[in-house]
Amino acid sequence: MKPWFVILSIILLINNVWVIADFNEELPEDNEFAEFEDFEDEKPKSPVVEQFKDMNHQEFEDDGMVEDDVDSEFDHFQDEEEFEGLEGNGRSTGGRSDEPSTLTITKVPLHLRARWDSFYLEILMATGLFVYFINYLTGKTKNCRIAESWFAEHKQLLLDNFSLVGDTGKSLEEGQDTGLVKESESQYSIYCSGRVGCDSLLIELKLIKRQDLVAVLAQILRPQNDQAHLRIEMSKDESDNFVLAVATKKTAFHFTRDIADISTYCPEKKPGEKFGLPNGFYVMSEIAEATSAILDTRVLQAFNKYSQYIDYIHISDQYSGPKQQEDSGQLTMPDVKRVLLVGLNISLKGKMPNVENTEKMKSLVQFAFYLLDKLRRFKLSKEGKSKTDKNRQRVEEAFWKTTHLVRAEAAAAKREEKRRQEKERILQEEDPDKQRKWEEKEQKRLAKKRAPRMKQLKVKAL
Repeated sequence: MKPWFVILSIILLINNVWVIADFNEELPEDNEFAEFEDFEDEKPKSPVVEQFKDMNHQEFEDDGMVEDDVDSEFDHFQDEEEFEGLEGNGRSTGGRSDEPSTLTITKVPLHLRARWDSFYLEILMATGLFVYFINYLTGKTKNCRIAESWFAEHKQLLLDNFSLVGDTGKSLEEGQDTGLVKESESQYSIYCSGRVGCDSLLIELKLIKRQDLVAVLAQILRPQNDQAHLRIEMSKDESDNFVLAVATKKTAFHFTRDIADISTYCPEKKPGEKFGLPNGFYVMSEIAEATSAILDTRVLQAFNKYSQYIDYIHISDQYSGPKQQEDSGQLTMPDVKRVLLVGLNISLKGKMPNVENTEKMKSLVQFAFYLLDKLRRFKLSKEGKSKTDKNRQRVEEAFWKTTHLVRAEAAAAKREEKRRQEKERILQEEDPDKQRKWEEKEQKRLAKKRAPRMKQLKVKAL
């Protein structure tokens, strides 16, 4: 659904509510119950109602007599043999009061007719739900069409570079067609494998949440792009150890703040103009030797020609995803992978991809394969390898120092749990001799733990 259609629908709803409110203000503020004040006088009297009133009037006379001249089904109440304490004409022998009855009948007006403008909130809510439902259907369909079109246009290129395309190993088990896998209404994935130098390729199509009305409205204020994220996992010894990233300003800020390997090995952002990149790109590199080797003439030409469609490239042998929180309590080094990550913009500012975008996207996917082959051929010098190895050793030592206290506390808790289990086992055996020996052993251990530690010095004899 287009954003202008949603805005037009909301404006019409607000205008409708405003007109209703203005109509209510123009109504005369007369007494709403005035039309019912003379209702009884104007309404023609029914013979049945008059008869009922005469009956009530005769029942509450001063002598308490009930005179009913109308034959009814209640005549059996006048039978003297049926009830005790009643005289011939229905007069009770009990002590009935001679005071007149104070029973009054209140005139209640008829129920007022409910006006449709009293339910404007319900109407507004129902209209909003209807618009949301229509937007959900149209947005879901549009995302599905974009993903299927992208896969159909790039399938042959993927088949030329990989022996298996779209086979995740789970598709046949779940009864799904191999190829495009739907992760959600706005995210699709394609899995490829069977290429020399890499273990696998995972393509994630992260589209705009067109099925969400809130995301559609946010798209008007802050336009976003449909993106394709390529994740190539390389074999262990296919490339040297270094970290390098080239990204736009927004993505570069996210990398240096949230991605573990970049924030650890190359947190400094350098403007891309120094390396021949277009304005708006930043370079984050661990070693200058790798930067000059990877950003060759062909790579710089691709960046300058397709700068609007490239979001980032990320090369790393220490990739572990987002940075862990300091209080996560992790006691071991995170598992790292050797990856090549490429982020591409399928569409610009949410516009539907056209034929021109498709051709550019094919060239950029081929550009990712060129980077993969270049990484396999590139080798660091002896000095570069020594520098990167020292960086990794330094990071590992810093990690063990920061987690030393946590590991010590975990080991102490484990020993305490082991002693508790041993104590429970001895108490369950009900052997006084074993229990006494265990208590003596425990007392000695606690006394040794409380005793002050003395440092022994060795003195050499003269």
